[in-house]
Amino acid sequence: MLSFDIRSLESKAEAVDGELAPTDPIWVEGDLIPATAIRVTGRLSAAGPGRFYFSGRMQGTATGECRRCLTDVTSAIDVDAHLIFAEEGLDEAGDESDAYPFDPSDRLLDLRPAVREEWLLAAPAYPLCREDCRGLCPQCGADLNADPQHAHATPDPRWETLRDALGGAAADRPAAD
Repeated sequence: MLSFDIRSLESKAEAVDGELAPTDPIWVEGDLIPATAIRVTGRLSAAGPGRFYFSGRMQGTATGECRRCLTDVTSAIDVDAHLIFAEEGLDEAGDESDAYPFDPSDRLLDLRPAVREEWLLAAPAYPLCREDCRGLCPQCGADLNADPQHAHATPDPRWETLRDALGGAAADRPAAD
């Protein structure tokens, strides 16, 4: 459960132990949707009039493509989260750019939008299958990790003009140090 009664929060802190499913309607097109449910644990308490503070952890698994070779990559996400929720219209809420606003007329404080945003910030935007990933051949698309000796017998024709300008065979010689 990631929604809490605001009136009860004003009098006592609540333990948070819930999940945000990958099928939840909070996710929008283009989001890096988690592979498994995001586990959210922690404590939610009052932090002054019209303000609440969450301190806890988010854990889950993100899947995506390696930015170099396009293979599937799974990344474990385990982050501490410290979130402030402030009533819309409070003067202090506008001063804190990282405060999540909520409607004071609502009965429930919904943590899901904040969990979604924190997840998107914590998940790797450009995952790598491994640090030394060689990627794909720019000419034919072959996976250079699978074939480290991959080479083309004919040079790339796009460089022909440069080779001609440098005197043909001179361009094929290794550069002097």
